[in-house]
Amino acid sequence: MVGVRDLNRYDGDGRRWLAGAIAKVKADQCRSADTHLLSVPLLEAWGVDLYLKDESTHPTGSLKHRLARSLFLYALSNGWIRPDAPVVEASSGSTAISEAYFARLIGVPFITVVAATTSAEKVRLIRSYGADVRFVDDPSTVYAVAADIAQESGGHYMDQFTYAERATDWRGNNNIAESVFRQMAMERHPEPTWIVATAGTGGTSSTLGRYVRYTGRMTGLCVADPENSAFLPGWEAGDTAVTTQAPSRIEGIGRQRVEPSFTGTVVDRMMGVPDAAAIGAIQALEQVTGIRAGGSTGTGLWAALRLVSEMVHAGERGSVVSLICDSGERYLDKYYSEAWLAERGIDAGVYRDRVLEFLETGDL
Repeated sequence: MVGVRDLNRYDGDGRRWLAGAIAKVKADQCRSADTHLLSVPLLEAWGVDLYLKDESTHPTGSLKHRLARSLFLYALSNGWIRPDAPVVEASSGSTAISEAYFARLIGVPFITVVAATTSAEKVRLIRSYGADVRFVDDPSTVYAVAADIAQESGGHYMDQFTYAERATDWRGNNNIAESVFRQMAMERHPEPTWIVATAGTGGTSSTLGRYVRYTGRMTGLCVADPENSAFLPGWEAGDTAVTTQAPSRIEGIGRQRVEPSFTGTVVDRMMGVPDAAAIGAIQALEQVTGIRAGGSTGTGLWAALRLVSEMVHAGERGSVVSLICDSGERYLDKYYSEAWLAERGIDAGVYRDRVLEFLETGDL
């Protein structure tokens, strides 16, 4: 990296800038309330409860707000970010929105590289924070293009896919895992049987799995994976070199390679989820609760409903927690567009009806 040695030799002005930048990021966390844990209505007789942790209520509207804050604190503390050089990131959209927010907060330029298929609303939100958006036709090239831009500009390549799992304080400090267990404390089944996550970087699943083990809990971690993702086949084979030929159609999760931040050893179970099932699940969620969520939420929700069904049929009592990763308003031109679904041959209605029937029968 250009100028790395200079980044760690701050003069008085540089140190004051660094201290001020870190204080601004920390202050953002103090201003933000915790996200809600919502109860999904299930039949009382089942003895199983389902909850959704609504991460869409963060200031930048997604689960990635937590990650971006951690990445900025990590990079600032390592001396990698300077006031006169850009932060550069490769992203599928939501992380870029959150990082653009923090870049503007501390007054540094931000450049992101995204796939040309990224939803128009995500691109609009990234630009609303003054960021520069660069597009690539092949999603698998975002890493190399972002690294080249950082090298050429003398900036810092944030590289969420490598640093997500190490930038987050998985022992606590109000991370998502600690928040879930604190909010579950007064429920009838306070220690979840399962927590369901999805994987984009793998940072969230790593945090959840590590925290569960660190605190001595028996909760299982299930990672739901969309079509065309390398995470599930890589996990099943125990091979981090597994790749896939096509990109995920569910923005934000599912990668063509097993990302460095994905810690498969803390995952107890993985479940492949058809894209049509993910979209059908969010259609049913909106119909039953009025909540409109994104496709990654649907992927996790379908897996959570499968786990609930298994517990019901096994006569088990307990609770399952999944995540609302971001709002469906970002995907009106995709998962909520009949034309987009028809063009890709996705029949979500079949799965929507299965979810609605499940809520009455317990069969999925």
